[in-house]
Amino acid sequence: MMGTTVAAPLEWVEAVSGLRLPPQVNDRLQHLMDRNTEGLLTDTEHAELETLVDLSEQLALVRATALHLLGRKPA
Repeated sequence: MMGTTVAAPLEWVEAVSGLRLPPQVNDRLQHLMDRNTEGLLTDTEHAELETLVDLSEQLALVRATALHLLGRKPA
């Protein structure tokens, strides 16, 4: 896959570098992970957990890219 370069204002890159899951979503993710560890997830909750994990991972990759462009390390 060929990389694409996109010019973006520094303010945009700064904003992206600070993106996080909203607290309610992060709490839900943690709750579902705890239930998964305990073996208590329903099929619906398992699907929700997979979706939230994917979202969290994608967000982390976008943040990491922005931080790399800014010459910073993740906190």
